[in-house]
Amino acid sequence: MAAPRVAIVGAGFGGLCMAIRLRRAGIGSFTVFEKAGELGGTWRDNTYPGAGCDIPSHLYSYSFEKYASWTRRYPGQPEILAYLARCADKYDVRRRIRFHTEVVGAAFDGGRWQVSTAGSQREAFDVVVMGVGQLNRPRLPDIPGMSDFAGTAFHSARWNHDHDLTGRRVAVIGNGSSAAQFVPRIAGRAGRLEVFQRTPNWVIPKPDATFGPAARSALRLVPGLQRAYREWLYRYAENVFHPALARGWSAATLERRARGHLSAQVAAPVLRAKLTPDYPPGCKRVVIDSDFYAALTRPNVEVVTERIVRIGPGGVETEGGRHEADTIIYATGFRTTEFLAPIEVAGRGGHTLARQWNGGAEAYLGISMPNFPNLFLLYGPNTNLGHNSIVFMIECQVRHIMACLPYLSAGGPMEVRPEAMAAWTRQLDRAMAGMVWQDGCRSWYKTADGRVTNNWPGRADLYRRLTARSPRAAYRHIREPVDRERAVASPA
Repeated sequence: MAAPRVAIVGAGFGGLCMAIRLRRAGIGSFTVFEKAGELGGTWRDNTYPGAGCDIPSHLYSYSFEKYASWTRRYPGQPEILAYLARCADKYDVRRRIRFHTEVVGAAFDGGRWQVSTAGSQREAFDVVVMGVGQLNRPRLPDIPGMSDFAGTAFHSARWNHDHDLTGRRVAVIGNGSSAAQFVPRIAGRAGRLEVFQRTPNWVIPKPDATFGPAARSALRLVPGLQRAYREWLYRYAENVFHPALARGWSAATLERRARGHLSAQVAAPVLRAKLTPDYPPGCKRVVIDSDFYAALTRPNVEVVTERIVRIGPGGVETEGGRHEADTIIYATGFRTTEFLAPIEVAGRGGHTLARQWNGGAEAYLGISMPNFPNLFLLYGPNTNLGHNSIVFMIECQVRHIMACLPYLSAGGPMEVRPEAMAAWTRQLDRAMAGMVWQDGCRSWYKTADGRVTNNWPGRADLYRRLTARSPRAAYRHIREPVDRERAVASPA
């Protein structure tokens, strides 16, 4: 039987991994849709000063492309983006990417998916794989008067590199991982820098280091060395970091490390009190950075904890007064719980994903849903990690999708059984109850009503085992005729 036609939406880590695996399996009937003009996903979009990853480079990479020449233990944005570009070129998938082509909708009709792009173009596919990720839509705060600001304002994920910050009065709204990376890089240039903090974060130092020529040569040439190093990084994350999130043995160790780092870097009692969280580490994402606290102690930097009332033409107004600024940088994260938005997805029988996810996004294994045959997600609900590499999770998801393809090719469109979905949700809820994220703090892991829709509560090893099972028992074929007359031929 002919290979299915596959639409892949997004050319970040997930979409490229799917494309490469299809190519390696000899399946060339796929198209990657990318709304931007270049690949890379979040690593294309986030170009702020100091942008980088808090997962070690030799783990934050594909298992089948263990790039040995990383220059740092923790890779920066340019190096990650270059790595993805090399992978796309090496495995010859770049030519299958349609750049500047935004997918706005997908509808299951006549046994196939009709994929709509901006400009009202439609094309038929057997399978749709959504690889848009969780960190692709910047979130701006809802503060009165934002449009009245007379200066320059931008989100950290849309950094304005043409705007020189030298000598400026800069207001940074937000203090998460992005702010922790760029604040130390701009503090020395700004005339005055104020960081507006709603809730402090736990911060632990980043044990970064450079890999010199000798180390890079050894990792590239010594048999098994890179694999052993990668395995050690993986096991350390599984056996030390995960227990802290599950309220296990290392939770107290993580808190001691964070408190010790704060005490060592911030001597002033008033500032230290501002920066001390009142919730357990891991409830919100732990910031891993060695320079953030030091930047906040500079004489031209102030941490403001008063509630913001509004933004006026000349700056930020809080309950305590006015803070003049000519530049505002929003480090306010992403719209993480609105999976796939604003793409409109309509499944069979009149079901829409927006309505099915009205109470929060959920998917079997974070990959597929009832009523949406042959639709798969990468980095979907409850697959984000707080302790290990998301690239590992993506590869597990891609392997699961690849295992589904022979079944749908032989038996037609297939979807998750409702009973399998219900059992998955029950298991997930039980596991989630033991995690530190349930301890009342607000975070980007949760919906407005407190449901954790983003994070995976188990070890990465468990997810690998679950996704490696045969999909036969969890899925069912639906008997809708495939209308081949509606298909639109794909360019070679």
